[in-house]
Amino acid sequence: MTVREKLGSLGLVTAAPHGSPSGKPFPFVWVRVLGTRVWVSGHVPLEADGSLARPLGKVGAEVSLDEASLAARKAALAMLGSLERELGDLERITAWIRVLGFVNTAPGFTQIPAVVNGFSELIKELYGPVRGAHARSAVGVAELPFGVPVEVEAELEIAP
Repeated sequence: MTVREKLGSLGLVTAAPHGSPSGKPFPFVWVRVLGTRVWVSGHVPLEADGSLARPLGKVGAEVSLDEASLAARKAALAMLGSLERELGDLERITAWIRVLGFVNTAPGFTQIPAVVNGFSELIKELYGPVRGAHARSAVGVAELPFGVPVEVEAELEIAP
């Protein structure tokens, strides 16, 4: 099955682009391709229509671990939407190389890797244990844009 078919079988859809709150274009690109390397800017959890996914807030206070893990999964769907728009086909991805997850944490919350697992597990489910395997860091931070609970960036390899 293709990644697109796997998404459909799971009842998942990739997210539409997230618009700038100011209405002005963002001063960066979401996906940067150089040869066969791809760098993906940080993606936040989005609904299918491109709006911010709820709940917002700090993990361990306003947002539970389970809600945050689901938010990381929604960040993956947002990222996949950006990748599909840029690459034309999600099958071009030959390897997920590195993932960096940031978690908006309340003081004392230490289950940061478990939050970012929501992202990693979906990528491995869609791409398999070889293409989907990636190095990863998960970092707790004091704040994230728009008050989201998680933001994730990535580096990938694609077919020419």
